[in-house]
Amino acid sequence: MNRIQELYQGGQSIWLDFIERGMVRTGELQKLVDDGVAGVTSNPTIFQQAIAKSDAYNDDLRALLAHESDPKAVFEALAVADIQAAADVLRPVYERAAGHDGFVSLEVAPTLAYDTEATVAEARRLHSLVNRPNLMVKVPATLEGIDAIRRLIADGININVTLIFSLERYAAVKDAYIQGLEERHAARKPIDRVASVASFFVSRVDTNVDARLEQIAQDDSSKAAAARALLSKAAVANAKLAYRQFEEKFAGARWQALANAGARVQRPLWASTSTKNPDLPDLMYVDTLMGPDTVNTMPPVTLDAFRDHGTVARTVDSHVDLAAADIAAIEALGVSMQQATDELEREGVEKFAKSFAELLGTIEARRSEFAATM
Repeated sequence: MNRIQELYQGGQSIWLDFIERGMVRTGELQKLVDDGVAGVTSNPTIFQQAIAKSDAYNDDLRALLAHESDPKAVFEALAVADIQAAADVLRPVYERAAGHDGFVSLEVAPTLAYDTEATVAEARRLHSLVNRPNLMVKVPATLEGIDAIRRLIADGININVTLIFSLERYAAVKDAYIQGLEERHAARKPIDRVASVASFFVSRVDTNVDARLEQIAQDDSSKAAAARALLSKAAVANAKLAYRQFEEKFAGARWQALANAGARVQRPLWASTSTKNPDLPDLMYVDTLMGPDTVNTMPPVTLDAFRDHGTVARTVDSHVDLAAADIAAIEALGVSMQQATDELEREGVEKFAKSFAELLGTIEARRSEFAATM
């Protein structure tokens, strides 16, 4: 049994945070699935890098650009084909797991993050267009996204809620999921195959909070030692408190009524788990957040590191009191976690929107390149 399979036995699934059609065509994705990888996630940045850096898309790009003037339509055709192909590779996992795993995620356009109605319409359209039972549509956890999540779950659409940074927003996400299931169940529609994950971002929290702590240390020498002692502790602490919140929410009479009808918990998914600070261990956001009913979505470099030297142990619910104390100490020094996570949410939407714009620009550049060779 390899490390991925051992982790799965402990209740955590590994999903690959990357997609590129060459890995499907060469069988690389199938090999990862055979090793235990149980899902794939994508986002505008991943697609931008894949299309910009790979020649695997050139033939389809030439054909599409010959009759399609809208770069967004061209991208969608490429993305849908990739998502369908990956979903087909993962379909046996989905069937064996009875709809618990084997998902591939496709994100609604980031330009819709603050528009509830447009998000609902786009998610429904993508769900129909991809036409795979193991698709998860990614919806950002903006305030406007919360009601969209509730409505889409009530529709029976699998949702990957993305860009969650704060415990407060995470609480709203779980409520939206449960409310959506309750509405669907009240309408006498099945809820046993409705799946959702809540993508709680990790490493970016340390990047933001550590910058604030360093500024405090520089501005006030009396606080420098305390501030620096808390560096790189916010992200894991925040995630551990989120997991405690998860355990509390998916328990009790209200949840049990849905569970009795076949409902599945909305698993926390740890996103942004590659280490951004080179001074930190490369698996800091993997080894510390292992436990039942969770997913860790890893980019290839982090997955390779885990397969090489990861340590499998239940850690996500250990030292939670210390995690709470760390967050309290950070706040006591003058760092507002709410301010930090609000900023991270805005930046997350902006980064994906920028990648989406760059992606469309890449497609237009390819149009010019192809025209020049004719």
